[in-house]
Amino acid sequence: MRRLLVIDDHDDIRENTAEILMLGGYHVVTAPNGKKGVELALQQPPELVICDIMMPELDGYGVLHLLRKNEATRDIPFIFLTAKTERADFRKGMEMGADDYITKPFDDIELLNAIDIRLKKYDILHGKYAGDEKGGSEMIADLSASGVIHLDASTSETLELSRKMSLYQEGKRPKYLYLLKSGKVKAFRINEDGKEYITNLYVPGDYIGYLPLLENKSYEDNAIVLEDAELALFPREEFLEAIYRDMQVSARFIQLIARNVREKEERLLSLAYGSLRKRIARGLLDIHHKFAGEPGKSLSMSREDIAQYVGTATESLIRTLSDFKSEKLIDITDGKIRITDVSKLENLLY
Repeated sequence: MRRLLVIDDHDDIRENTAEILMLGGYHVVTAPNGKKGVELALQQPPELVICDIMMPELDGYGVLHLLRKNEATRDIPFIFLTAKTERADFRKGMEMGADDYITKPFDDIELLNAIDIRLKKYDILHGKYAGDEKGGSEMIADLSASGVIHLDASTSETLELSRKMSLYQEGKRPKYLYLLKSGKVKAFRINEDGKEYITNLYVPGDYIGYLPLLENKSYEDNAIVLEDAELALFPREEFLEAIYRDMQVSARFIQLIARNVREKEERLLSLAYGSLRKRIARGLLDIHHKFAGEPGKSLSMSREDIAQYVGTATESLIRTLSDFKSEKLIDITDGKIRITDVSKLENLLY
C-alpha cells in the first residue's frame, strides 16, 4: 500500500481528504501544519505529498522548499491543494517544483486521478530503462500510456513502406518521431569504403529518431525497411512540446541520452578490440533479444545484415557460425539461424 502525506491546518478538510485517499487504497499520514508535515516527511519519506498553502508556522511554499532541499525527499511528487487561485500563486508553486495544483473545493475523482498520474510518472522516471534507444522507446511508451505525455498513435498520421524502402537518410533534418507499428527497420552508416555498419535494429513498439530530435541535429545514419512496415508519425513540434513541458521528463531523457552515448562507445570499443567470436556472439544475442526473443525461434536476418551489425566480412561470419554450430551453440536449418543455448553463448562474452 502506497504511503501518502496530507498537510492541512483545517481539521475537516484534512480528515475528509485522508478518508477519500484511504478509500482509494492508500495508506495516509496527516499533519496539522507545515512544520509537523516536514518532520513526518523527513522521519519516513512518503511516496507523495498533498499540501495546503496558507498554514501557520510554515506555509506550503516553505514545506516544498525544505523537501526539495533534502536528498531523501527532493524527488517526492508534491501536489498543492489550496483555495488560492491567483495565477501568480500557481506560477510560484510550479516554479518551485510542485507537480500539480488543485484548487478547493475539489472533486474526489480529480484528486485521485491527479495522484494516480503523479505516482505513475514517478515510477516511470525512476524506472530502470536500458541506456539505448530501446530504453528510450519503452520510456516514451510508458509516459504516453500513463497520460504524462500525449502521443496517440491511433489518431496520428501513418506511413506505409515496403521492404528496402528508405525511412530517412544521413544528413537530412528530422521532421517526425516515428513509432514502428509493424515490420522491421534497420539503421546503418556507410564508411569511406562504402561498407555498411548497422547502428540499430527496430521492431514493432520501438520509437525511431528521438535522439536527433532532442539534440536538434541532422540524422547521423540511414534507415531502411527490412520487412514491410507501418509507422505512426508524430510531428517534431508535437514530440518536443510533450517532452519539454515537464522538466523532470526532460532531465530523465538527458540521462538516457548520456547512457546511450556511453553504451555506443562501449560497443565501438568491442568492435575495435574484441575477438571475432565475442563480437559475433554478442551480435547474435542482440538480434535474438530484438527479433526472436523466444527460445527456439530463428533469427530473421540475412548473413549480410548480421555481418554488418557485427562489423565483419560475411565470409568470416559464416566460418564462425559453422564453429558455433559444431559447438552446439546454434542450429542452422534451411539457412535459418536459431540459438540453441543462450547461456553458453553468453559465456563467450566473458
